[in-house]
Amino acid sequence: MTGEGQEQRRPWLGDRRSAESKGPRSPLRRFWASEVASTAALAAVVGALTGLGAVAFIEIISLCHRLFFDGGARAFSGLGGWYVLLLPVLGGLVVGPLVHFFAPEARGHGIPEVMTAMETRGGRMRPVVILVKTLASAITIGSGGSAGREGPIVQIGATVGSSIGQFFKVDRPRLLALVGAGAAGGIAATFNAPIAGVMFTLEVLVGGFNVAAVSSLVFASVSASVVSRLLLGDYPAFHVPAYELVSNWELLMYLGLGVLAAFVSLLFVRALYLSEDIFERWRIPSWAKPPIAGVVIGLVGYFLPEIFGTGFPAMESALKGQLSLWLVTVLIFARIFATSVTLGSGFSGGVFAPALFIGAMLGSSYGGVMHSLFPSVTATSGAYATVGMAAVFAGAARAPVTAIVILFEMTLDYKIMLPLMFATVVSTLLAARFEPESIYTLKLVRRGIDFLGQRAGRLNPVGVADAMTPLDKAGVIEEDASLEELRRYLDETKRRGVMVLDTEGRLTGVATLTDLDRALESGAGSRTVKDIRTSDVVTAYADETLDEVVKHAGMLEVGYIPVVTREDPRVPVGILLRRDIIRAYGAAISRRDRRRVSFERRRAEHLFGLRPFEFVLEDGDPAVGRSLSELNPPPETVIVSVVRAEAILVPRGELKLRTGDRVTVLALADGGPILGRILKGRGYR
Repeated sequence: MTGEGQEQRRPWLGDRRSAESKGPRSPLRRFWASEVASTAALAAVVGALTGLGAVAFIEIISLCHRLFFDGGARAFSGLGGWYVLLLPVLGGLVVGPLVHFFAPEARGHGIPEVMTAMETRGGRMRPVVILVKTLASAITIGSGGSAGREGPIVQIGATVGSSIGQFFKVDRPRLLALVGAGAAGGIAATFNAPIAGVMFTLEVLVGGFNVAAVSSLVFASVSASVVSRLLLGDYPAFHVPAYELVSNWELLMYLGLGVLAAFVSLLFVRALYLSEDIFERWRIPSWAKPPIAGVVIGLVGYFLPEIFGTGFPAMESALKGQLSLWLVTVLIFARIFATSVTLGSGFSGGVFAPALFIGAMLGSSYGGVMHSLFPSVTATSGAYATVGMAAVFAGAARAPVTAIVILFEMTLDYKIMLPLMFATVVSTLLAARFEPESIYTLKLVRRGIDFLGQRAGRLNPVGVADAMTPLDKAGVIEEDASLEELRRYLDETKRRGVMVLDTEGRLTGVATLTDLDRALESGAGSRTVKDIRTSDVVTAYADETLDEVVKHAGMLEVGYIPVVTREDPRVPVGILLRRDIIRAYGAAISRRDRRRVSFERRRAEHLFGLRPFEFVLEDGDPAVGRSLSELNPPPETVIVSVVRAEAILVPRGELKLRTGDRVTVLALADGGPILGRILKGRGYR
């Protein structure tokens, strides 16, 4: 394998230009040929476009707010103040269908979707997400949904970077760099915080520091900030008094705030995903869930209007110490509840601003109590609100450096830096002790996605060579063969596709049963295989891992992948089918300990559309006493483990099942019940 940042470009058949056609290189072409230079230049463009997008997004939010709140007040004047109950419902009626039918990945808080695209699709994102995410999030926030604008603009910026990278056909490392550049530009433009944009992307999305990554992110953040400052002005996000550490003894108070912030951040994360689970269990169309949630949001907002939208005015009031103790205390839990309902139901918006809001209210409440008890050695509640914002966000996102930097850039208050750093690190470490995943990575783990390979024992050792069907057993046909010959071959071999070779045995594409049926329906029976083959197919190398192939193949949307040599990408050595990958993963899962089995099951479910099924064998079950090879399970069904007396057995064909065995199966939704009847008998349901 090649080194990091030097990954060999994956061959796509049909995308070949001779070296002679390129001609002599001009200085501009030589500059563009430099990966670092060209990526930095593209990153600057991505940043500028993201800056424009952020400005447009903010203006659209403002427009939606006026439309819903000012227009709603006039349209529903007969209801008095109760009209606000209807606004989130109306927003949900628009957002639900918009997201459901046009871009489901625009649902929720956005950043996990960016991470999913980076981990599983090599950074490839659909351009339509830009429009759908912009409209859905603006309507969510403008109609009163309790969400932030930062997550959406990160996803929008990342999609801009992905779209530009795909347009210029850059390789995977550079595409990922441009996705990160868009994310950094989004944070920089939205908060007027260019340094925080860089740090957030490095901490949350990139997972490390290197010169190439930093240079692209800096170019993007700078260009995005320049654009936003030209159009919106160069102002900090909040105008607050200058706070400072009153006494060294006060660090003990900030220690307590850091501890509280850790547990409040955990409460926020747990509440958010509990809400997602509750709404997921509702057996109603996903587009209908946001308007139902809008009723709850509107009811909470009627009594506590501070929870509507981003909550920036309430945050600034808390930072200035202008809110009462009882109000800031109630707002902690009201915001957690409202944001969880908003995003859990399928509205579109971010968790960045809600985490800052919760932290500001927590700090204000805690600081108010401390100042009343120890007025001579403590600052006012506003100082604690500032520190609380960073501490809660860091505890939820596991991004302490970003939290520290962004609070400085948002307030320009350096004197409070010491307690800010102290409480933020305490919150991060304590939160990680109780929950190793952040508010972003937890969503990926629930999907079975191992972001950046952070969990030890992932399935990287499962190689393509071990999983593929070798060439002598793979289906091949010459490109000059007739469609009738192809049909007979597929019928005789029961295959769904074959590799297409030229007369020299070199790979020219793939022909599937779908290609054949489409050609025959059009009356093109006289044509050859060459005429109907698909030439632009993604290939794999034998020395790769399955994780790498899955990323490049885009969540296994491609299920028929030729395996070729690195020396000549047109020389096939085998074929990698979807069932090959499923079986390899199943075998690997069976070798994991119990703790790993759960994660890998979720991974298989997300990647391949498989569901886990468990069967406990009892006396009289037809499978008892039979070997696994005798069961004849349905296609794309994998027995991943057999647990016997607390031991996990590898499910080999000769293994005979016994009473009490717990059999775990990965199968499509209809395959599990079929296998259940095979294992348990015809009375199984």
